[in-house]
Amino acid sequence: MFSDLPTRIKECARNAGFDLCGIVPVRDFAELHIFPDWIADGKHGEMKYMEARDEAGELKRAALARVAPWARSVIVCAINYNTAHPYSTQVQKEHENRGWISRYAWSHEDYHDAVLRRLRQVEGELQGLVDTTGYRVPGTGNLQLRSYVDTGPLIERVYAKYAGIGWIGKNTCIINQQLGSWLFLGVILTSLELTPGLPSPDRCGTCTRCITACPTQAIVAPGDLDARLCISYLTIEKRGEIPHELRPGMGRHVFGCDICQDVCPWNRKSPATSATEFEAREGLVNPALDWLAEMQPEEFRAVFRGSPVRRAKLSGLRRNAVIAMGNSGDRKFVPTLKRLCEDSDPVVAEHARWAVAILEQSIQSPVPSNQ
Repeated sequence: MFSDLPTRIKECARNAGFDLCGIVPVRDFAELHIFPDWIADGKHGEMKYMEARDEAGELKRAALARVAPWARSVIVCAINYNTAHPYSTQVQKEHENRGWISRYAWSHEDYHDAVLRRLRQVEGELQGLVDTTGYRVPGTGNLQLRSYVDTGPLIERVYAKYAGIGWIGKNTCIINQQLGSWLFLGVILTSLELTPGLPSPDRCGTCTRCITACPTQAIVAPGDLDARLCISYLTIEKRGEIPHELRPGMGRHVFGCDICQDVCPWNRKSPATSATEFEAREGLVNPALDWLAEMQPEEFRAVFRGSPVRRAKLSGLRRNAVIAMGNSGDRKFVPTLKRLCEDSDPVVAEHARWAVAILEQSIQSPVPSNQ
């Protein structure tokens, strides 16, 4: 029975609603050696959680064999979260003065919870398969399982690559030939020794659209992302003041950024998800900037309850909206921004003063007419 266990596990993943499932042994993959240098170079910015180390002083995310010595295999599951809404690069003219929230954050439920719930279902079915056969796991006796969504001691995309989920694109996202890159990943560590799949071949070829499209040039080389320059990092993880030189490149993004995925040829025909909890909530696609900039704590908690947008915190979201208003070129925002120059949040007030200066400069120096 256990000779076909990988097939049974993939069936369990499909039953739980996952679109893809692959298996990979715990190994010291070459890509894992890049991570310590990336951290040493400070490219993770203020994301201190990425610096977590084990008792030996090694980075946990690159040391799975030491952090979980009982783990023999990793089950990697993926689910499509794409919707039928246009991409940020396809938005029509009438939305150019509105904000952009990353596609993954439009949903009715935080993806961490949605994916983890499905992983737990796979865990339960796998435990049932083992229990009904009386199988004893070699070396450990009892089956050990542990599920993670973005929080585990491993770099998910590396294991996803070797599990056959997809290849690692030049924008560092996992790309699947059929589904594209709109994928949430979840992993289950297991003490079972399972027959692995085959790694996915790299199909990016000579394409560099993601690199050239990045407004802040955050993809400094193929597969090398400097988070300190990334719009997603700036709008979600970065606290306090945004460097002046990076503000114009943020455009109208208020939470996350999809540009490097929006321009990817492999996403041209990406299907919409069948998971209802990933459908877009009303008001989160192209949200009104002045609404976000003047949002109060009670409304923030109500609107974004259970949403990943809460990670930016209200101060960060309002700051981002103010920057987007300045970048919009729309002079209708000037009165609102002038009020916000006196806001009780000094971060919002400082960025509002910058936005007013940008818009007033555009008033003084209008674009010459061709007529």
